[in-house]
Amino acid sequence: MQLHPIDLCIIGLYLLSTVIVGLALKRRAGKNLKSYFQGGKRLPWYMLGLSNASGMFDISGTMWLVTLCFVYGLKSIWIPWLWPVFNQVFLAVFLSVWLRRSNVLTGAEWIRTRFGDGPGGRLAHIVVVVFALISVLGFLSYGFVGVGKFMEIFIPWETIAPYLPFTVAAQYVPHLYGIFFTLIATFYVVMGGMLSIVWTDVIQFSIMTASAIAIGAIAMANVSHADLQAATPAGWSNPFFGWTLDLDWQGLIAEVNSKIVADGYSLFSIVFMMMLFKGILISAAGPAPNYDMQKILATRSPREGALMSAFVSVALMPIRYFMIAGFAVLAIVYYQKLDLMSGGRLDFENILPSAILQFAPTGILGLLLAGLLAAFISTFASTVNAAPAYLVNDIYKRYINPEASDKRLIYASYLVSFMVVLVSTSIGFFVESINSVLLWLVSGLWGGYVVSNVLKWYWWRLNGFGFFWGMAAGIIGALSFPALFAGLLPNVAADILPLYLFPLLLLFSGTVCIVTSLSTEPDDEEVLKHFYRTVRPWGFWQPIHRKVLAEQPDFQANTHFRRDMVNVLVGVIAQTTLVALPIFIIVRESHSVIATASILVACAVFLKKSWYDNLENEATETPVSSSATGRQDEMYYFEQNAKETAK
Repeated sequence: MQLHPIDLCIIGLYLLSTVIVGLALKRRAGKNLKSYFQGGKRLPWYMLGLSNASGMFDISGTMWLVTLCFVYGLKSIWIPWLWPVFNQVFLAVFLSVWLRRSNVLTGAEWIRTRFGDGPGGRLAHIVVVVFALISVLGFLSYGFVGVGKFMEIFIPWETIAPYLPFTVAAQYVPHLYGIFFTLIATFYVVMGGMLSIVWTDVIQFSIMTASAIAIGAIAMANVSHADLQAATPAGWSNPFFGWTLDLDWQGLIAEVNSKIVADGYSLFSIVFMMMLFKGILISAAGPAPNYDMQKILATRSPREGALMSAFVSVALMPIRYFMIAGFAVLAIVYYQKLDLMSGGRLDFENILPSAILQFAPTGILGLLLAGLLAAFISTFASTVNAAPAYLVNDIYKRYINPEASDKRLIYASYLVSFMVVLVSTSIGFFVESINSVLLWLVSGLWGGYVVSNVLKWYWWRLNGFGFFWGMAAGIIGALSFPALFAGLLPNVAADILPLYLFPLLLLFSGTVCIVTSLSTEPDDEEVLKHFYRTVRPWGFWQPIHRKVLAEQPDFQANTHFRRDMVNVLVGVIAQTTLVALPIFIIVRESHSVIATASILVACAVFLKKSWYDNLENEATETPVSSSATGRQDEMYYFEQNAKETAK
């Protein structure tokens, strides 16, 4: 056994606390679906923000990011734009406000406010549920693989194999560990729903913060600036790049050059431009139907939805990257001490667990493992909570048993949660690497999500049929294009192939979406007018604006497009500095620290005046009208928010 009894006690106490929280909140969470999936919309924005940050601080992602920082240095700050990480900026600036105004339970239910309940609206509703389930299963499989590979380092199979009545092939040992920890996560999320997730996440984020500070301090105490420079190639500590990556590890750690070739990032400018292009489109489409969207819908008001999204980056980035940079520099300087073999082959994704085992002292080791297990469980729990929200609320309650009692709906949620975990775990057995699942999710599946979900906000003529067929084409393309077109790009690494195929996927799904919308009837005019009055998007809404204006002469269109785009640009710069600053601190680039901190302060001052000071009016703004329709919309909006505030 690799762990000291003190470390095992710390981990055991943490796991026990999650079970206790789930049991303690079971009764409160089981009142109704709103309590189970949204915490009754009573939770403050900063708790939801910490919970969301905790959910994004997962083991699989952290293992991947440590590997990226090890291999690519400061240039690694751009690669997470694959997600894209800056979608939180779009949400904070305007999309969280737009989304939260709907006052619904799930993203699929939100679709009804845009497309209505006609045949097209029902198809749009169904395809969002399908997309949500595919993405949930993908992310659960991704997390399942990560936690298994992580724990295999600390609890070698040969240590416990003699005590078990069965044998397991070496390649499936991580999966066995994954099953054990997913069962614990499943228990507490099923029992306590959103309430247990948020309260446990706050505890977990505190553990992870302490862990990050500890490992950053250990790195700075054991690695000098001169040691790091001697162990890294030229350009490693420079975030900027030319046409190619220009990092040569030959003579230092030669195996890393093979890793760079396998990743497909050598022509970094092309990769960067595609990541930026895809990232802007995905961000403009709004949140995917997952736990991020659920927590926006769980906030108490549109304003708090925006604050929650902004707080995620502020809380997550500095803490997470302080830990990531600490592990990366320790692993580089003391590379020969690491055990990166897994299943008989060199696996750079084992850098994080190997570095923890090598450099964390007793006590700190237990705290780190508890924190990273907390990160896995947090992400897993939030994702599991999203799946039954769609199946139970949007399928079972709407189509199968509309008269179901709250108790029956909660029990149905329990069953669905267990089934989703079972299916995702089965999928996880066929996954070889974290990176392959991650890139398929963010470059492939989300690529198919883009066109329909961008147009739903900004173009009035998109109807339910166009949305459905655009989404269906995107999902089918994401699943089939890598196999169909791999031969056209034989020199592109398989893991990054979905990114190169993104423009083709965009063209395919976009053509289907637009042609279908224009060849079928527009959606119900009353649905469109209600959506436009309530959400108040900017974009191509002129025909609907004229109709609303005829009924409400004093209606004011949303004219904040330029301001929002400037705020997004400044917000992305600020978020990037929050990523780069802790890395510069760890690697002791003092001039870069000063420059980055100065840019961050300037961005913060600008956003205070241009975003935060306008947020109160923007988030609560509802046009005043003397017309009956305008008063009806206005009264509905304010009555809903008054009820939530009173609660």
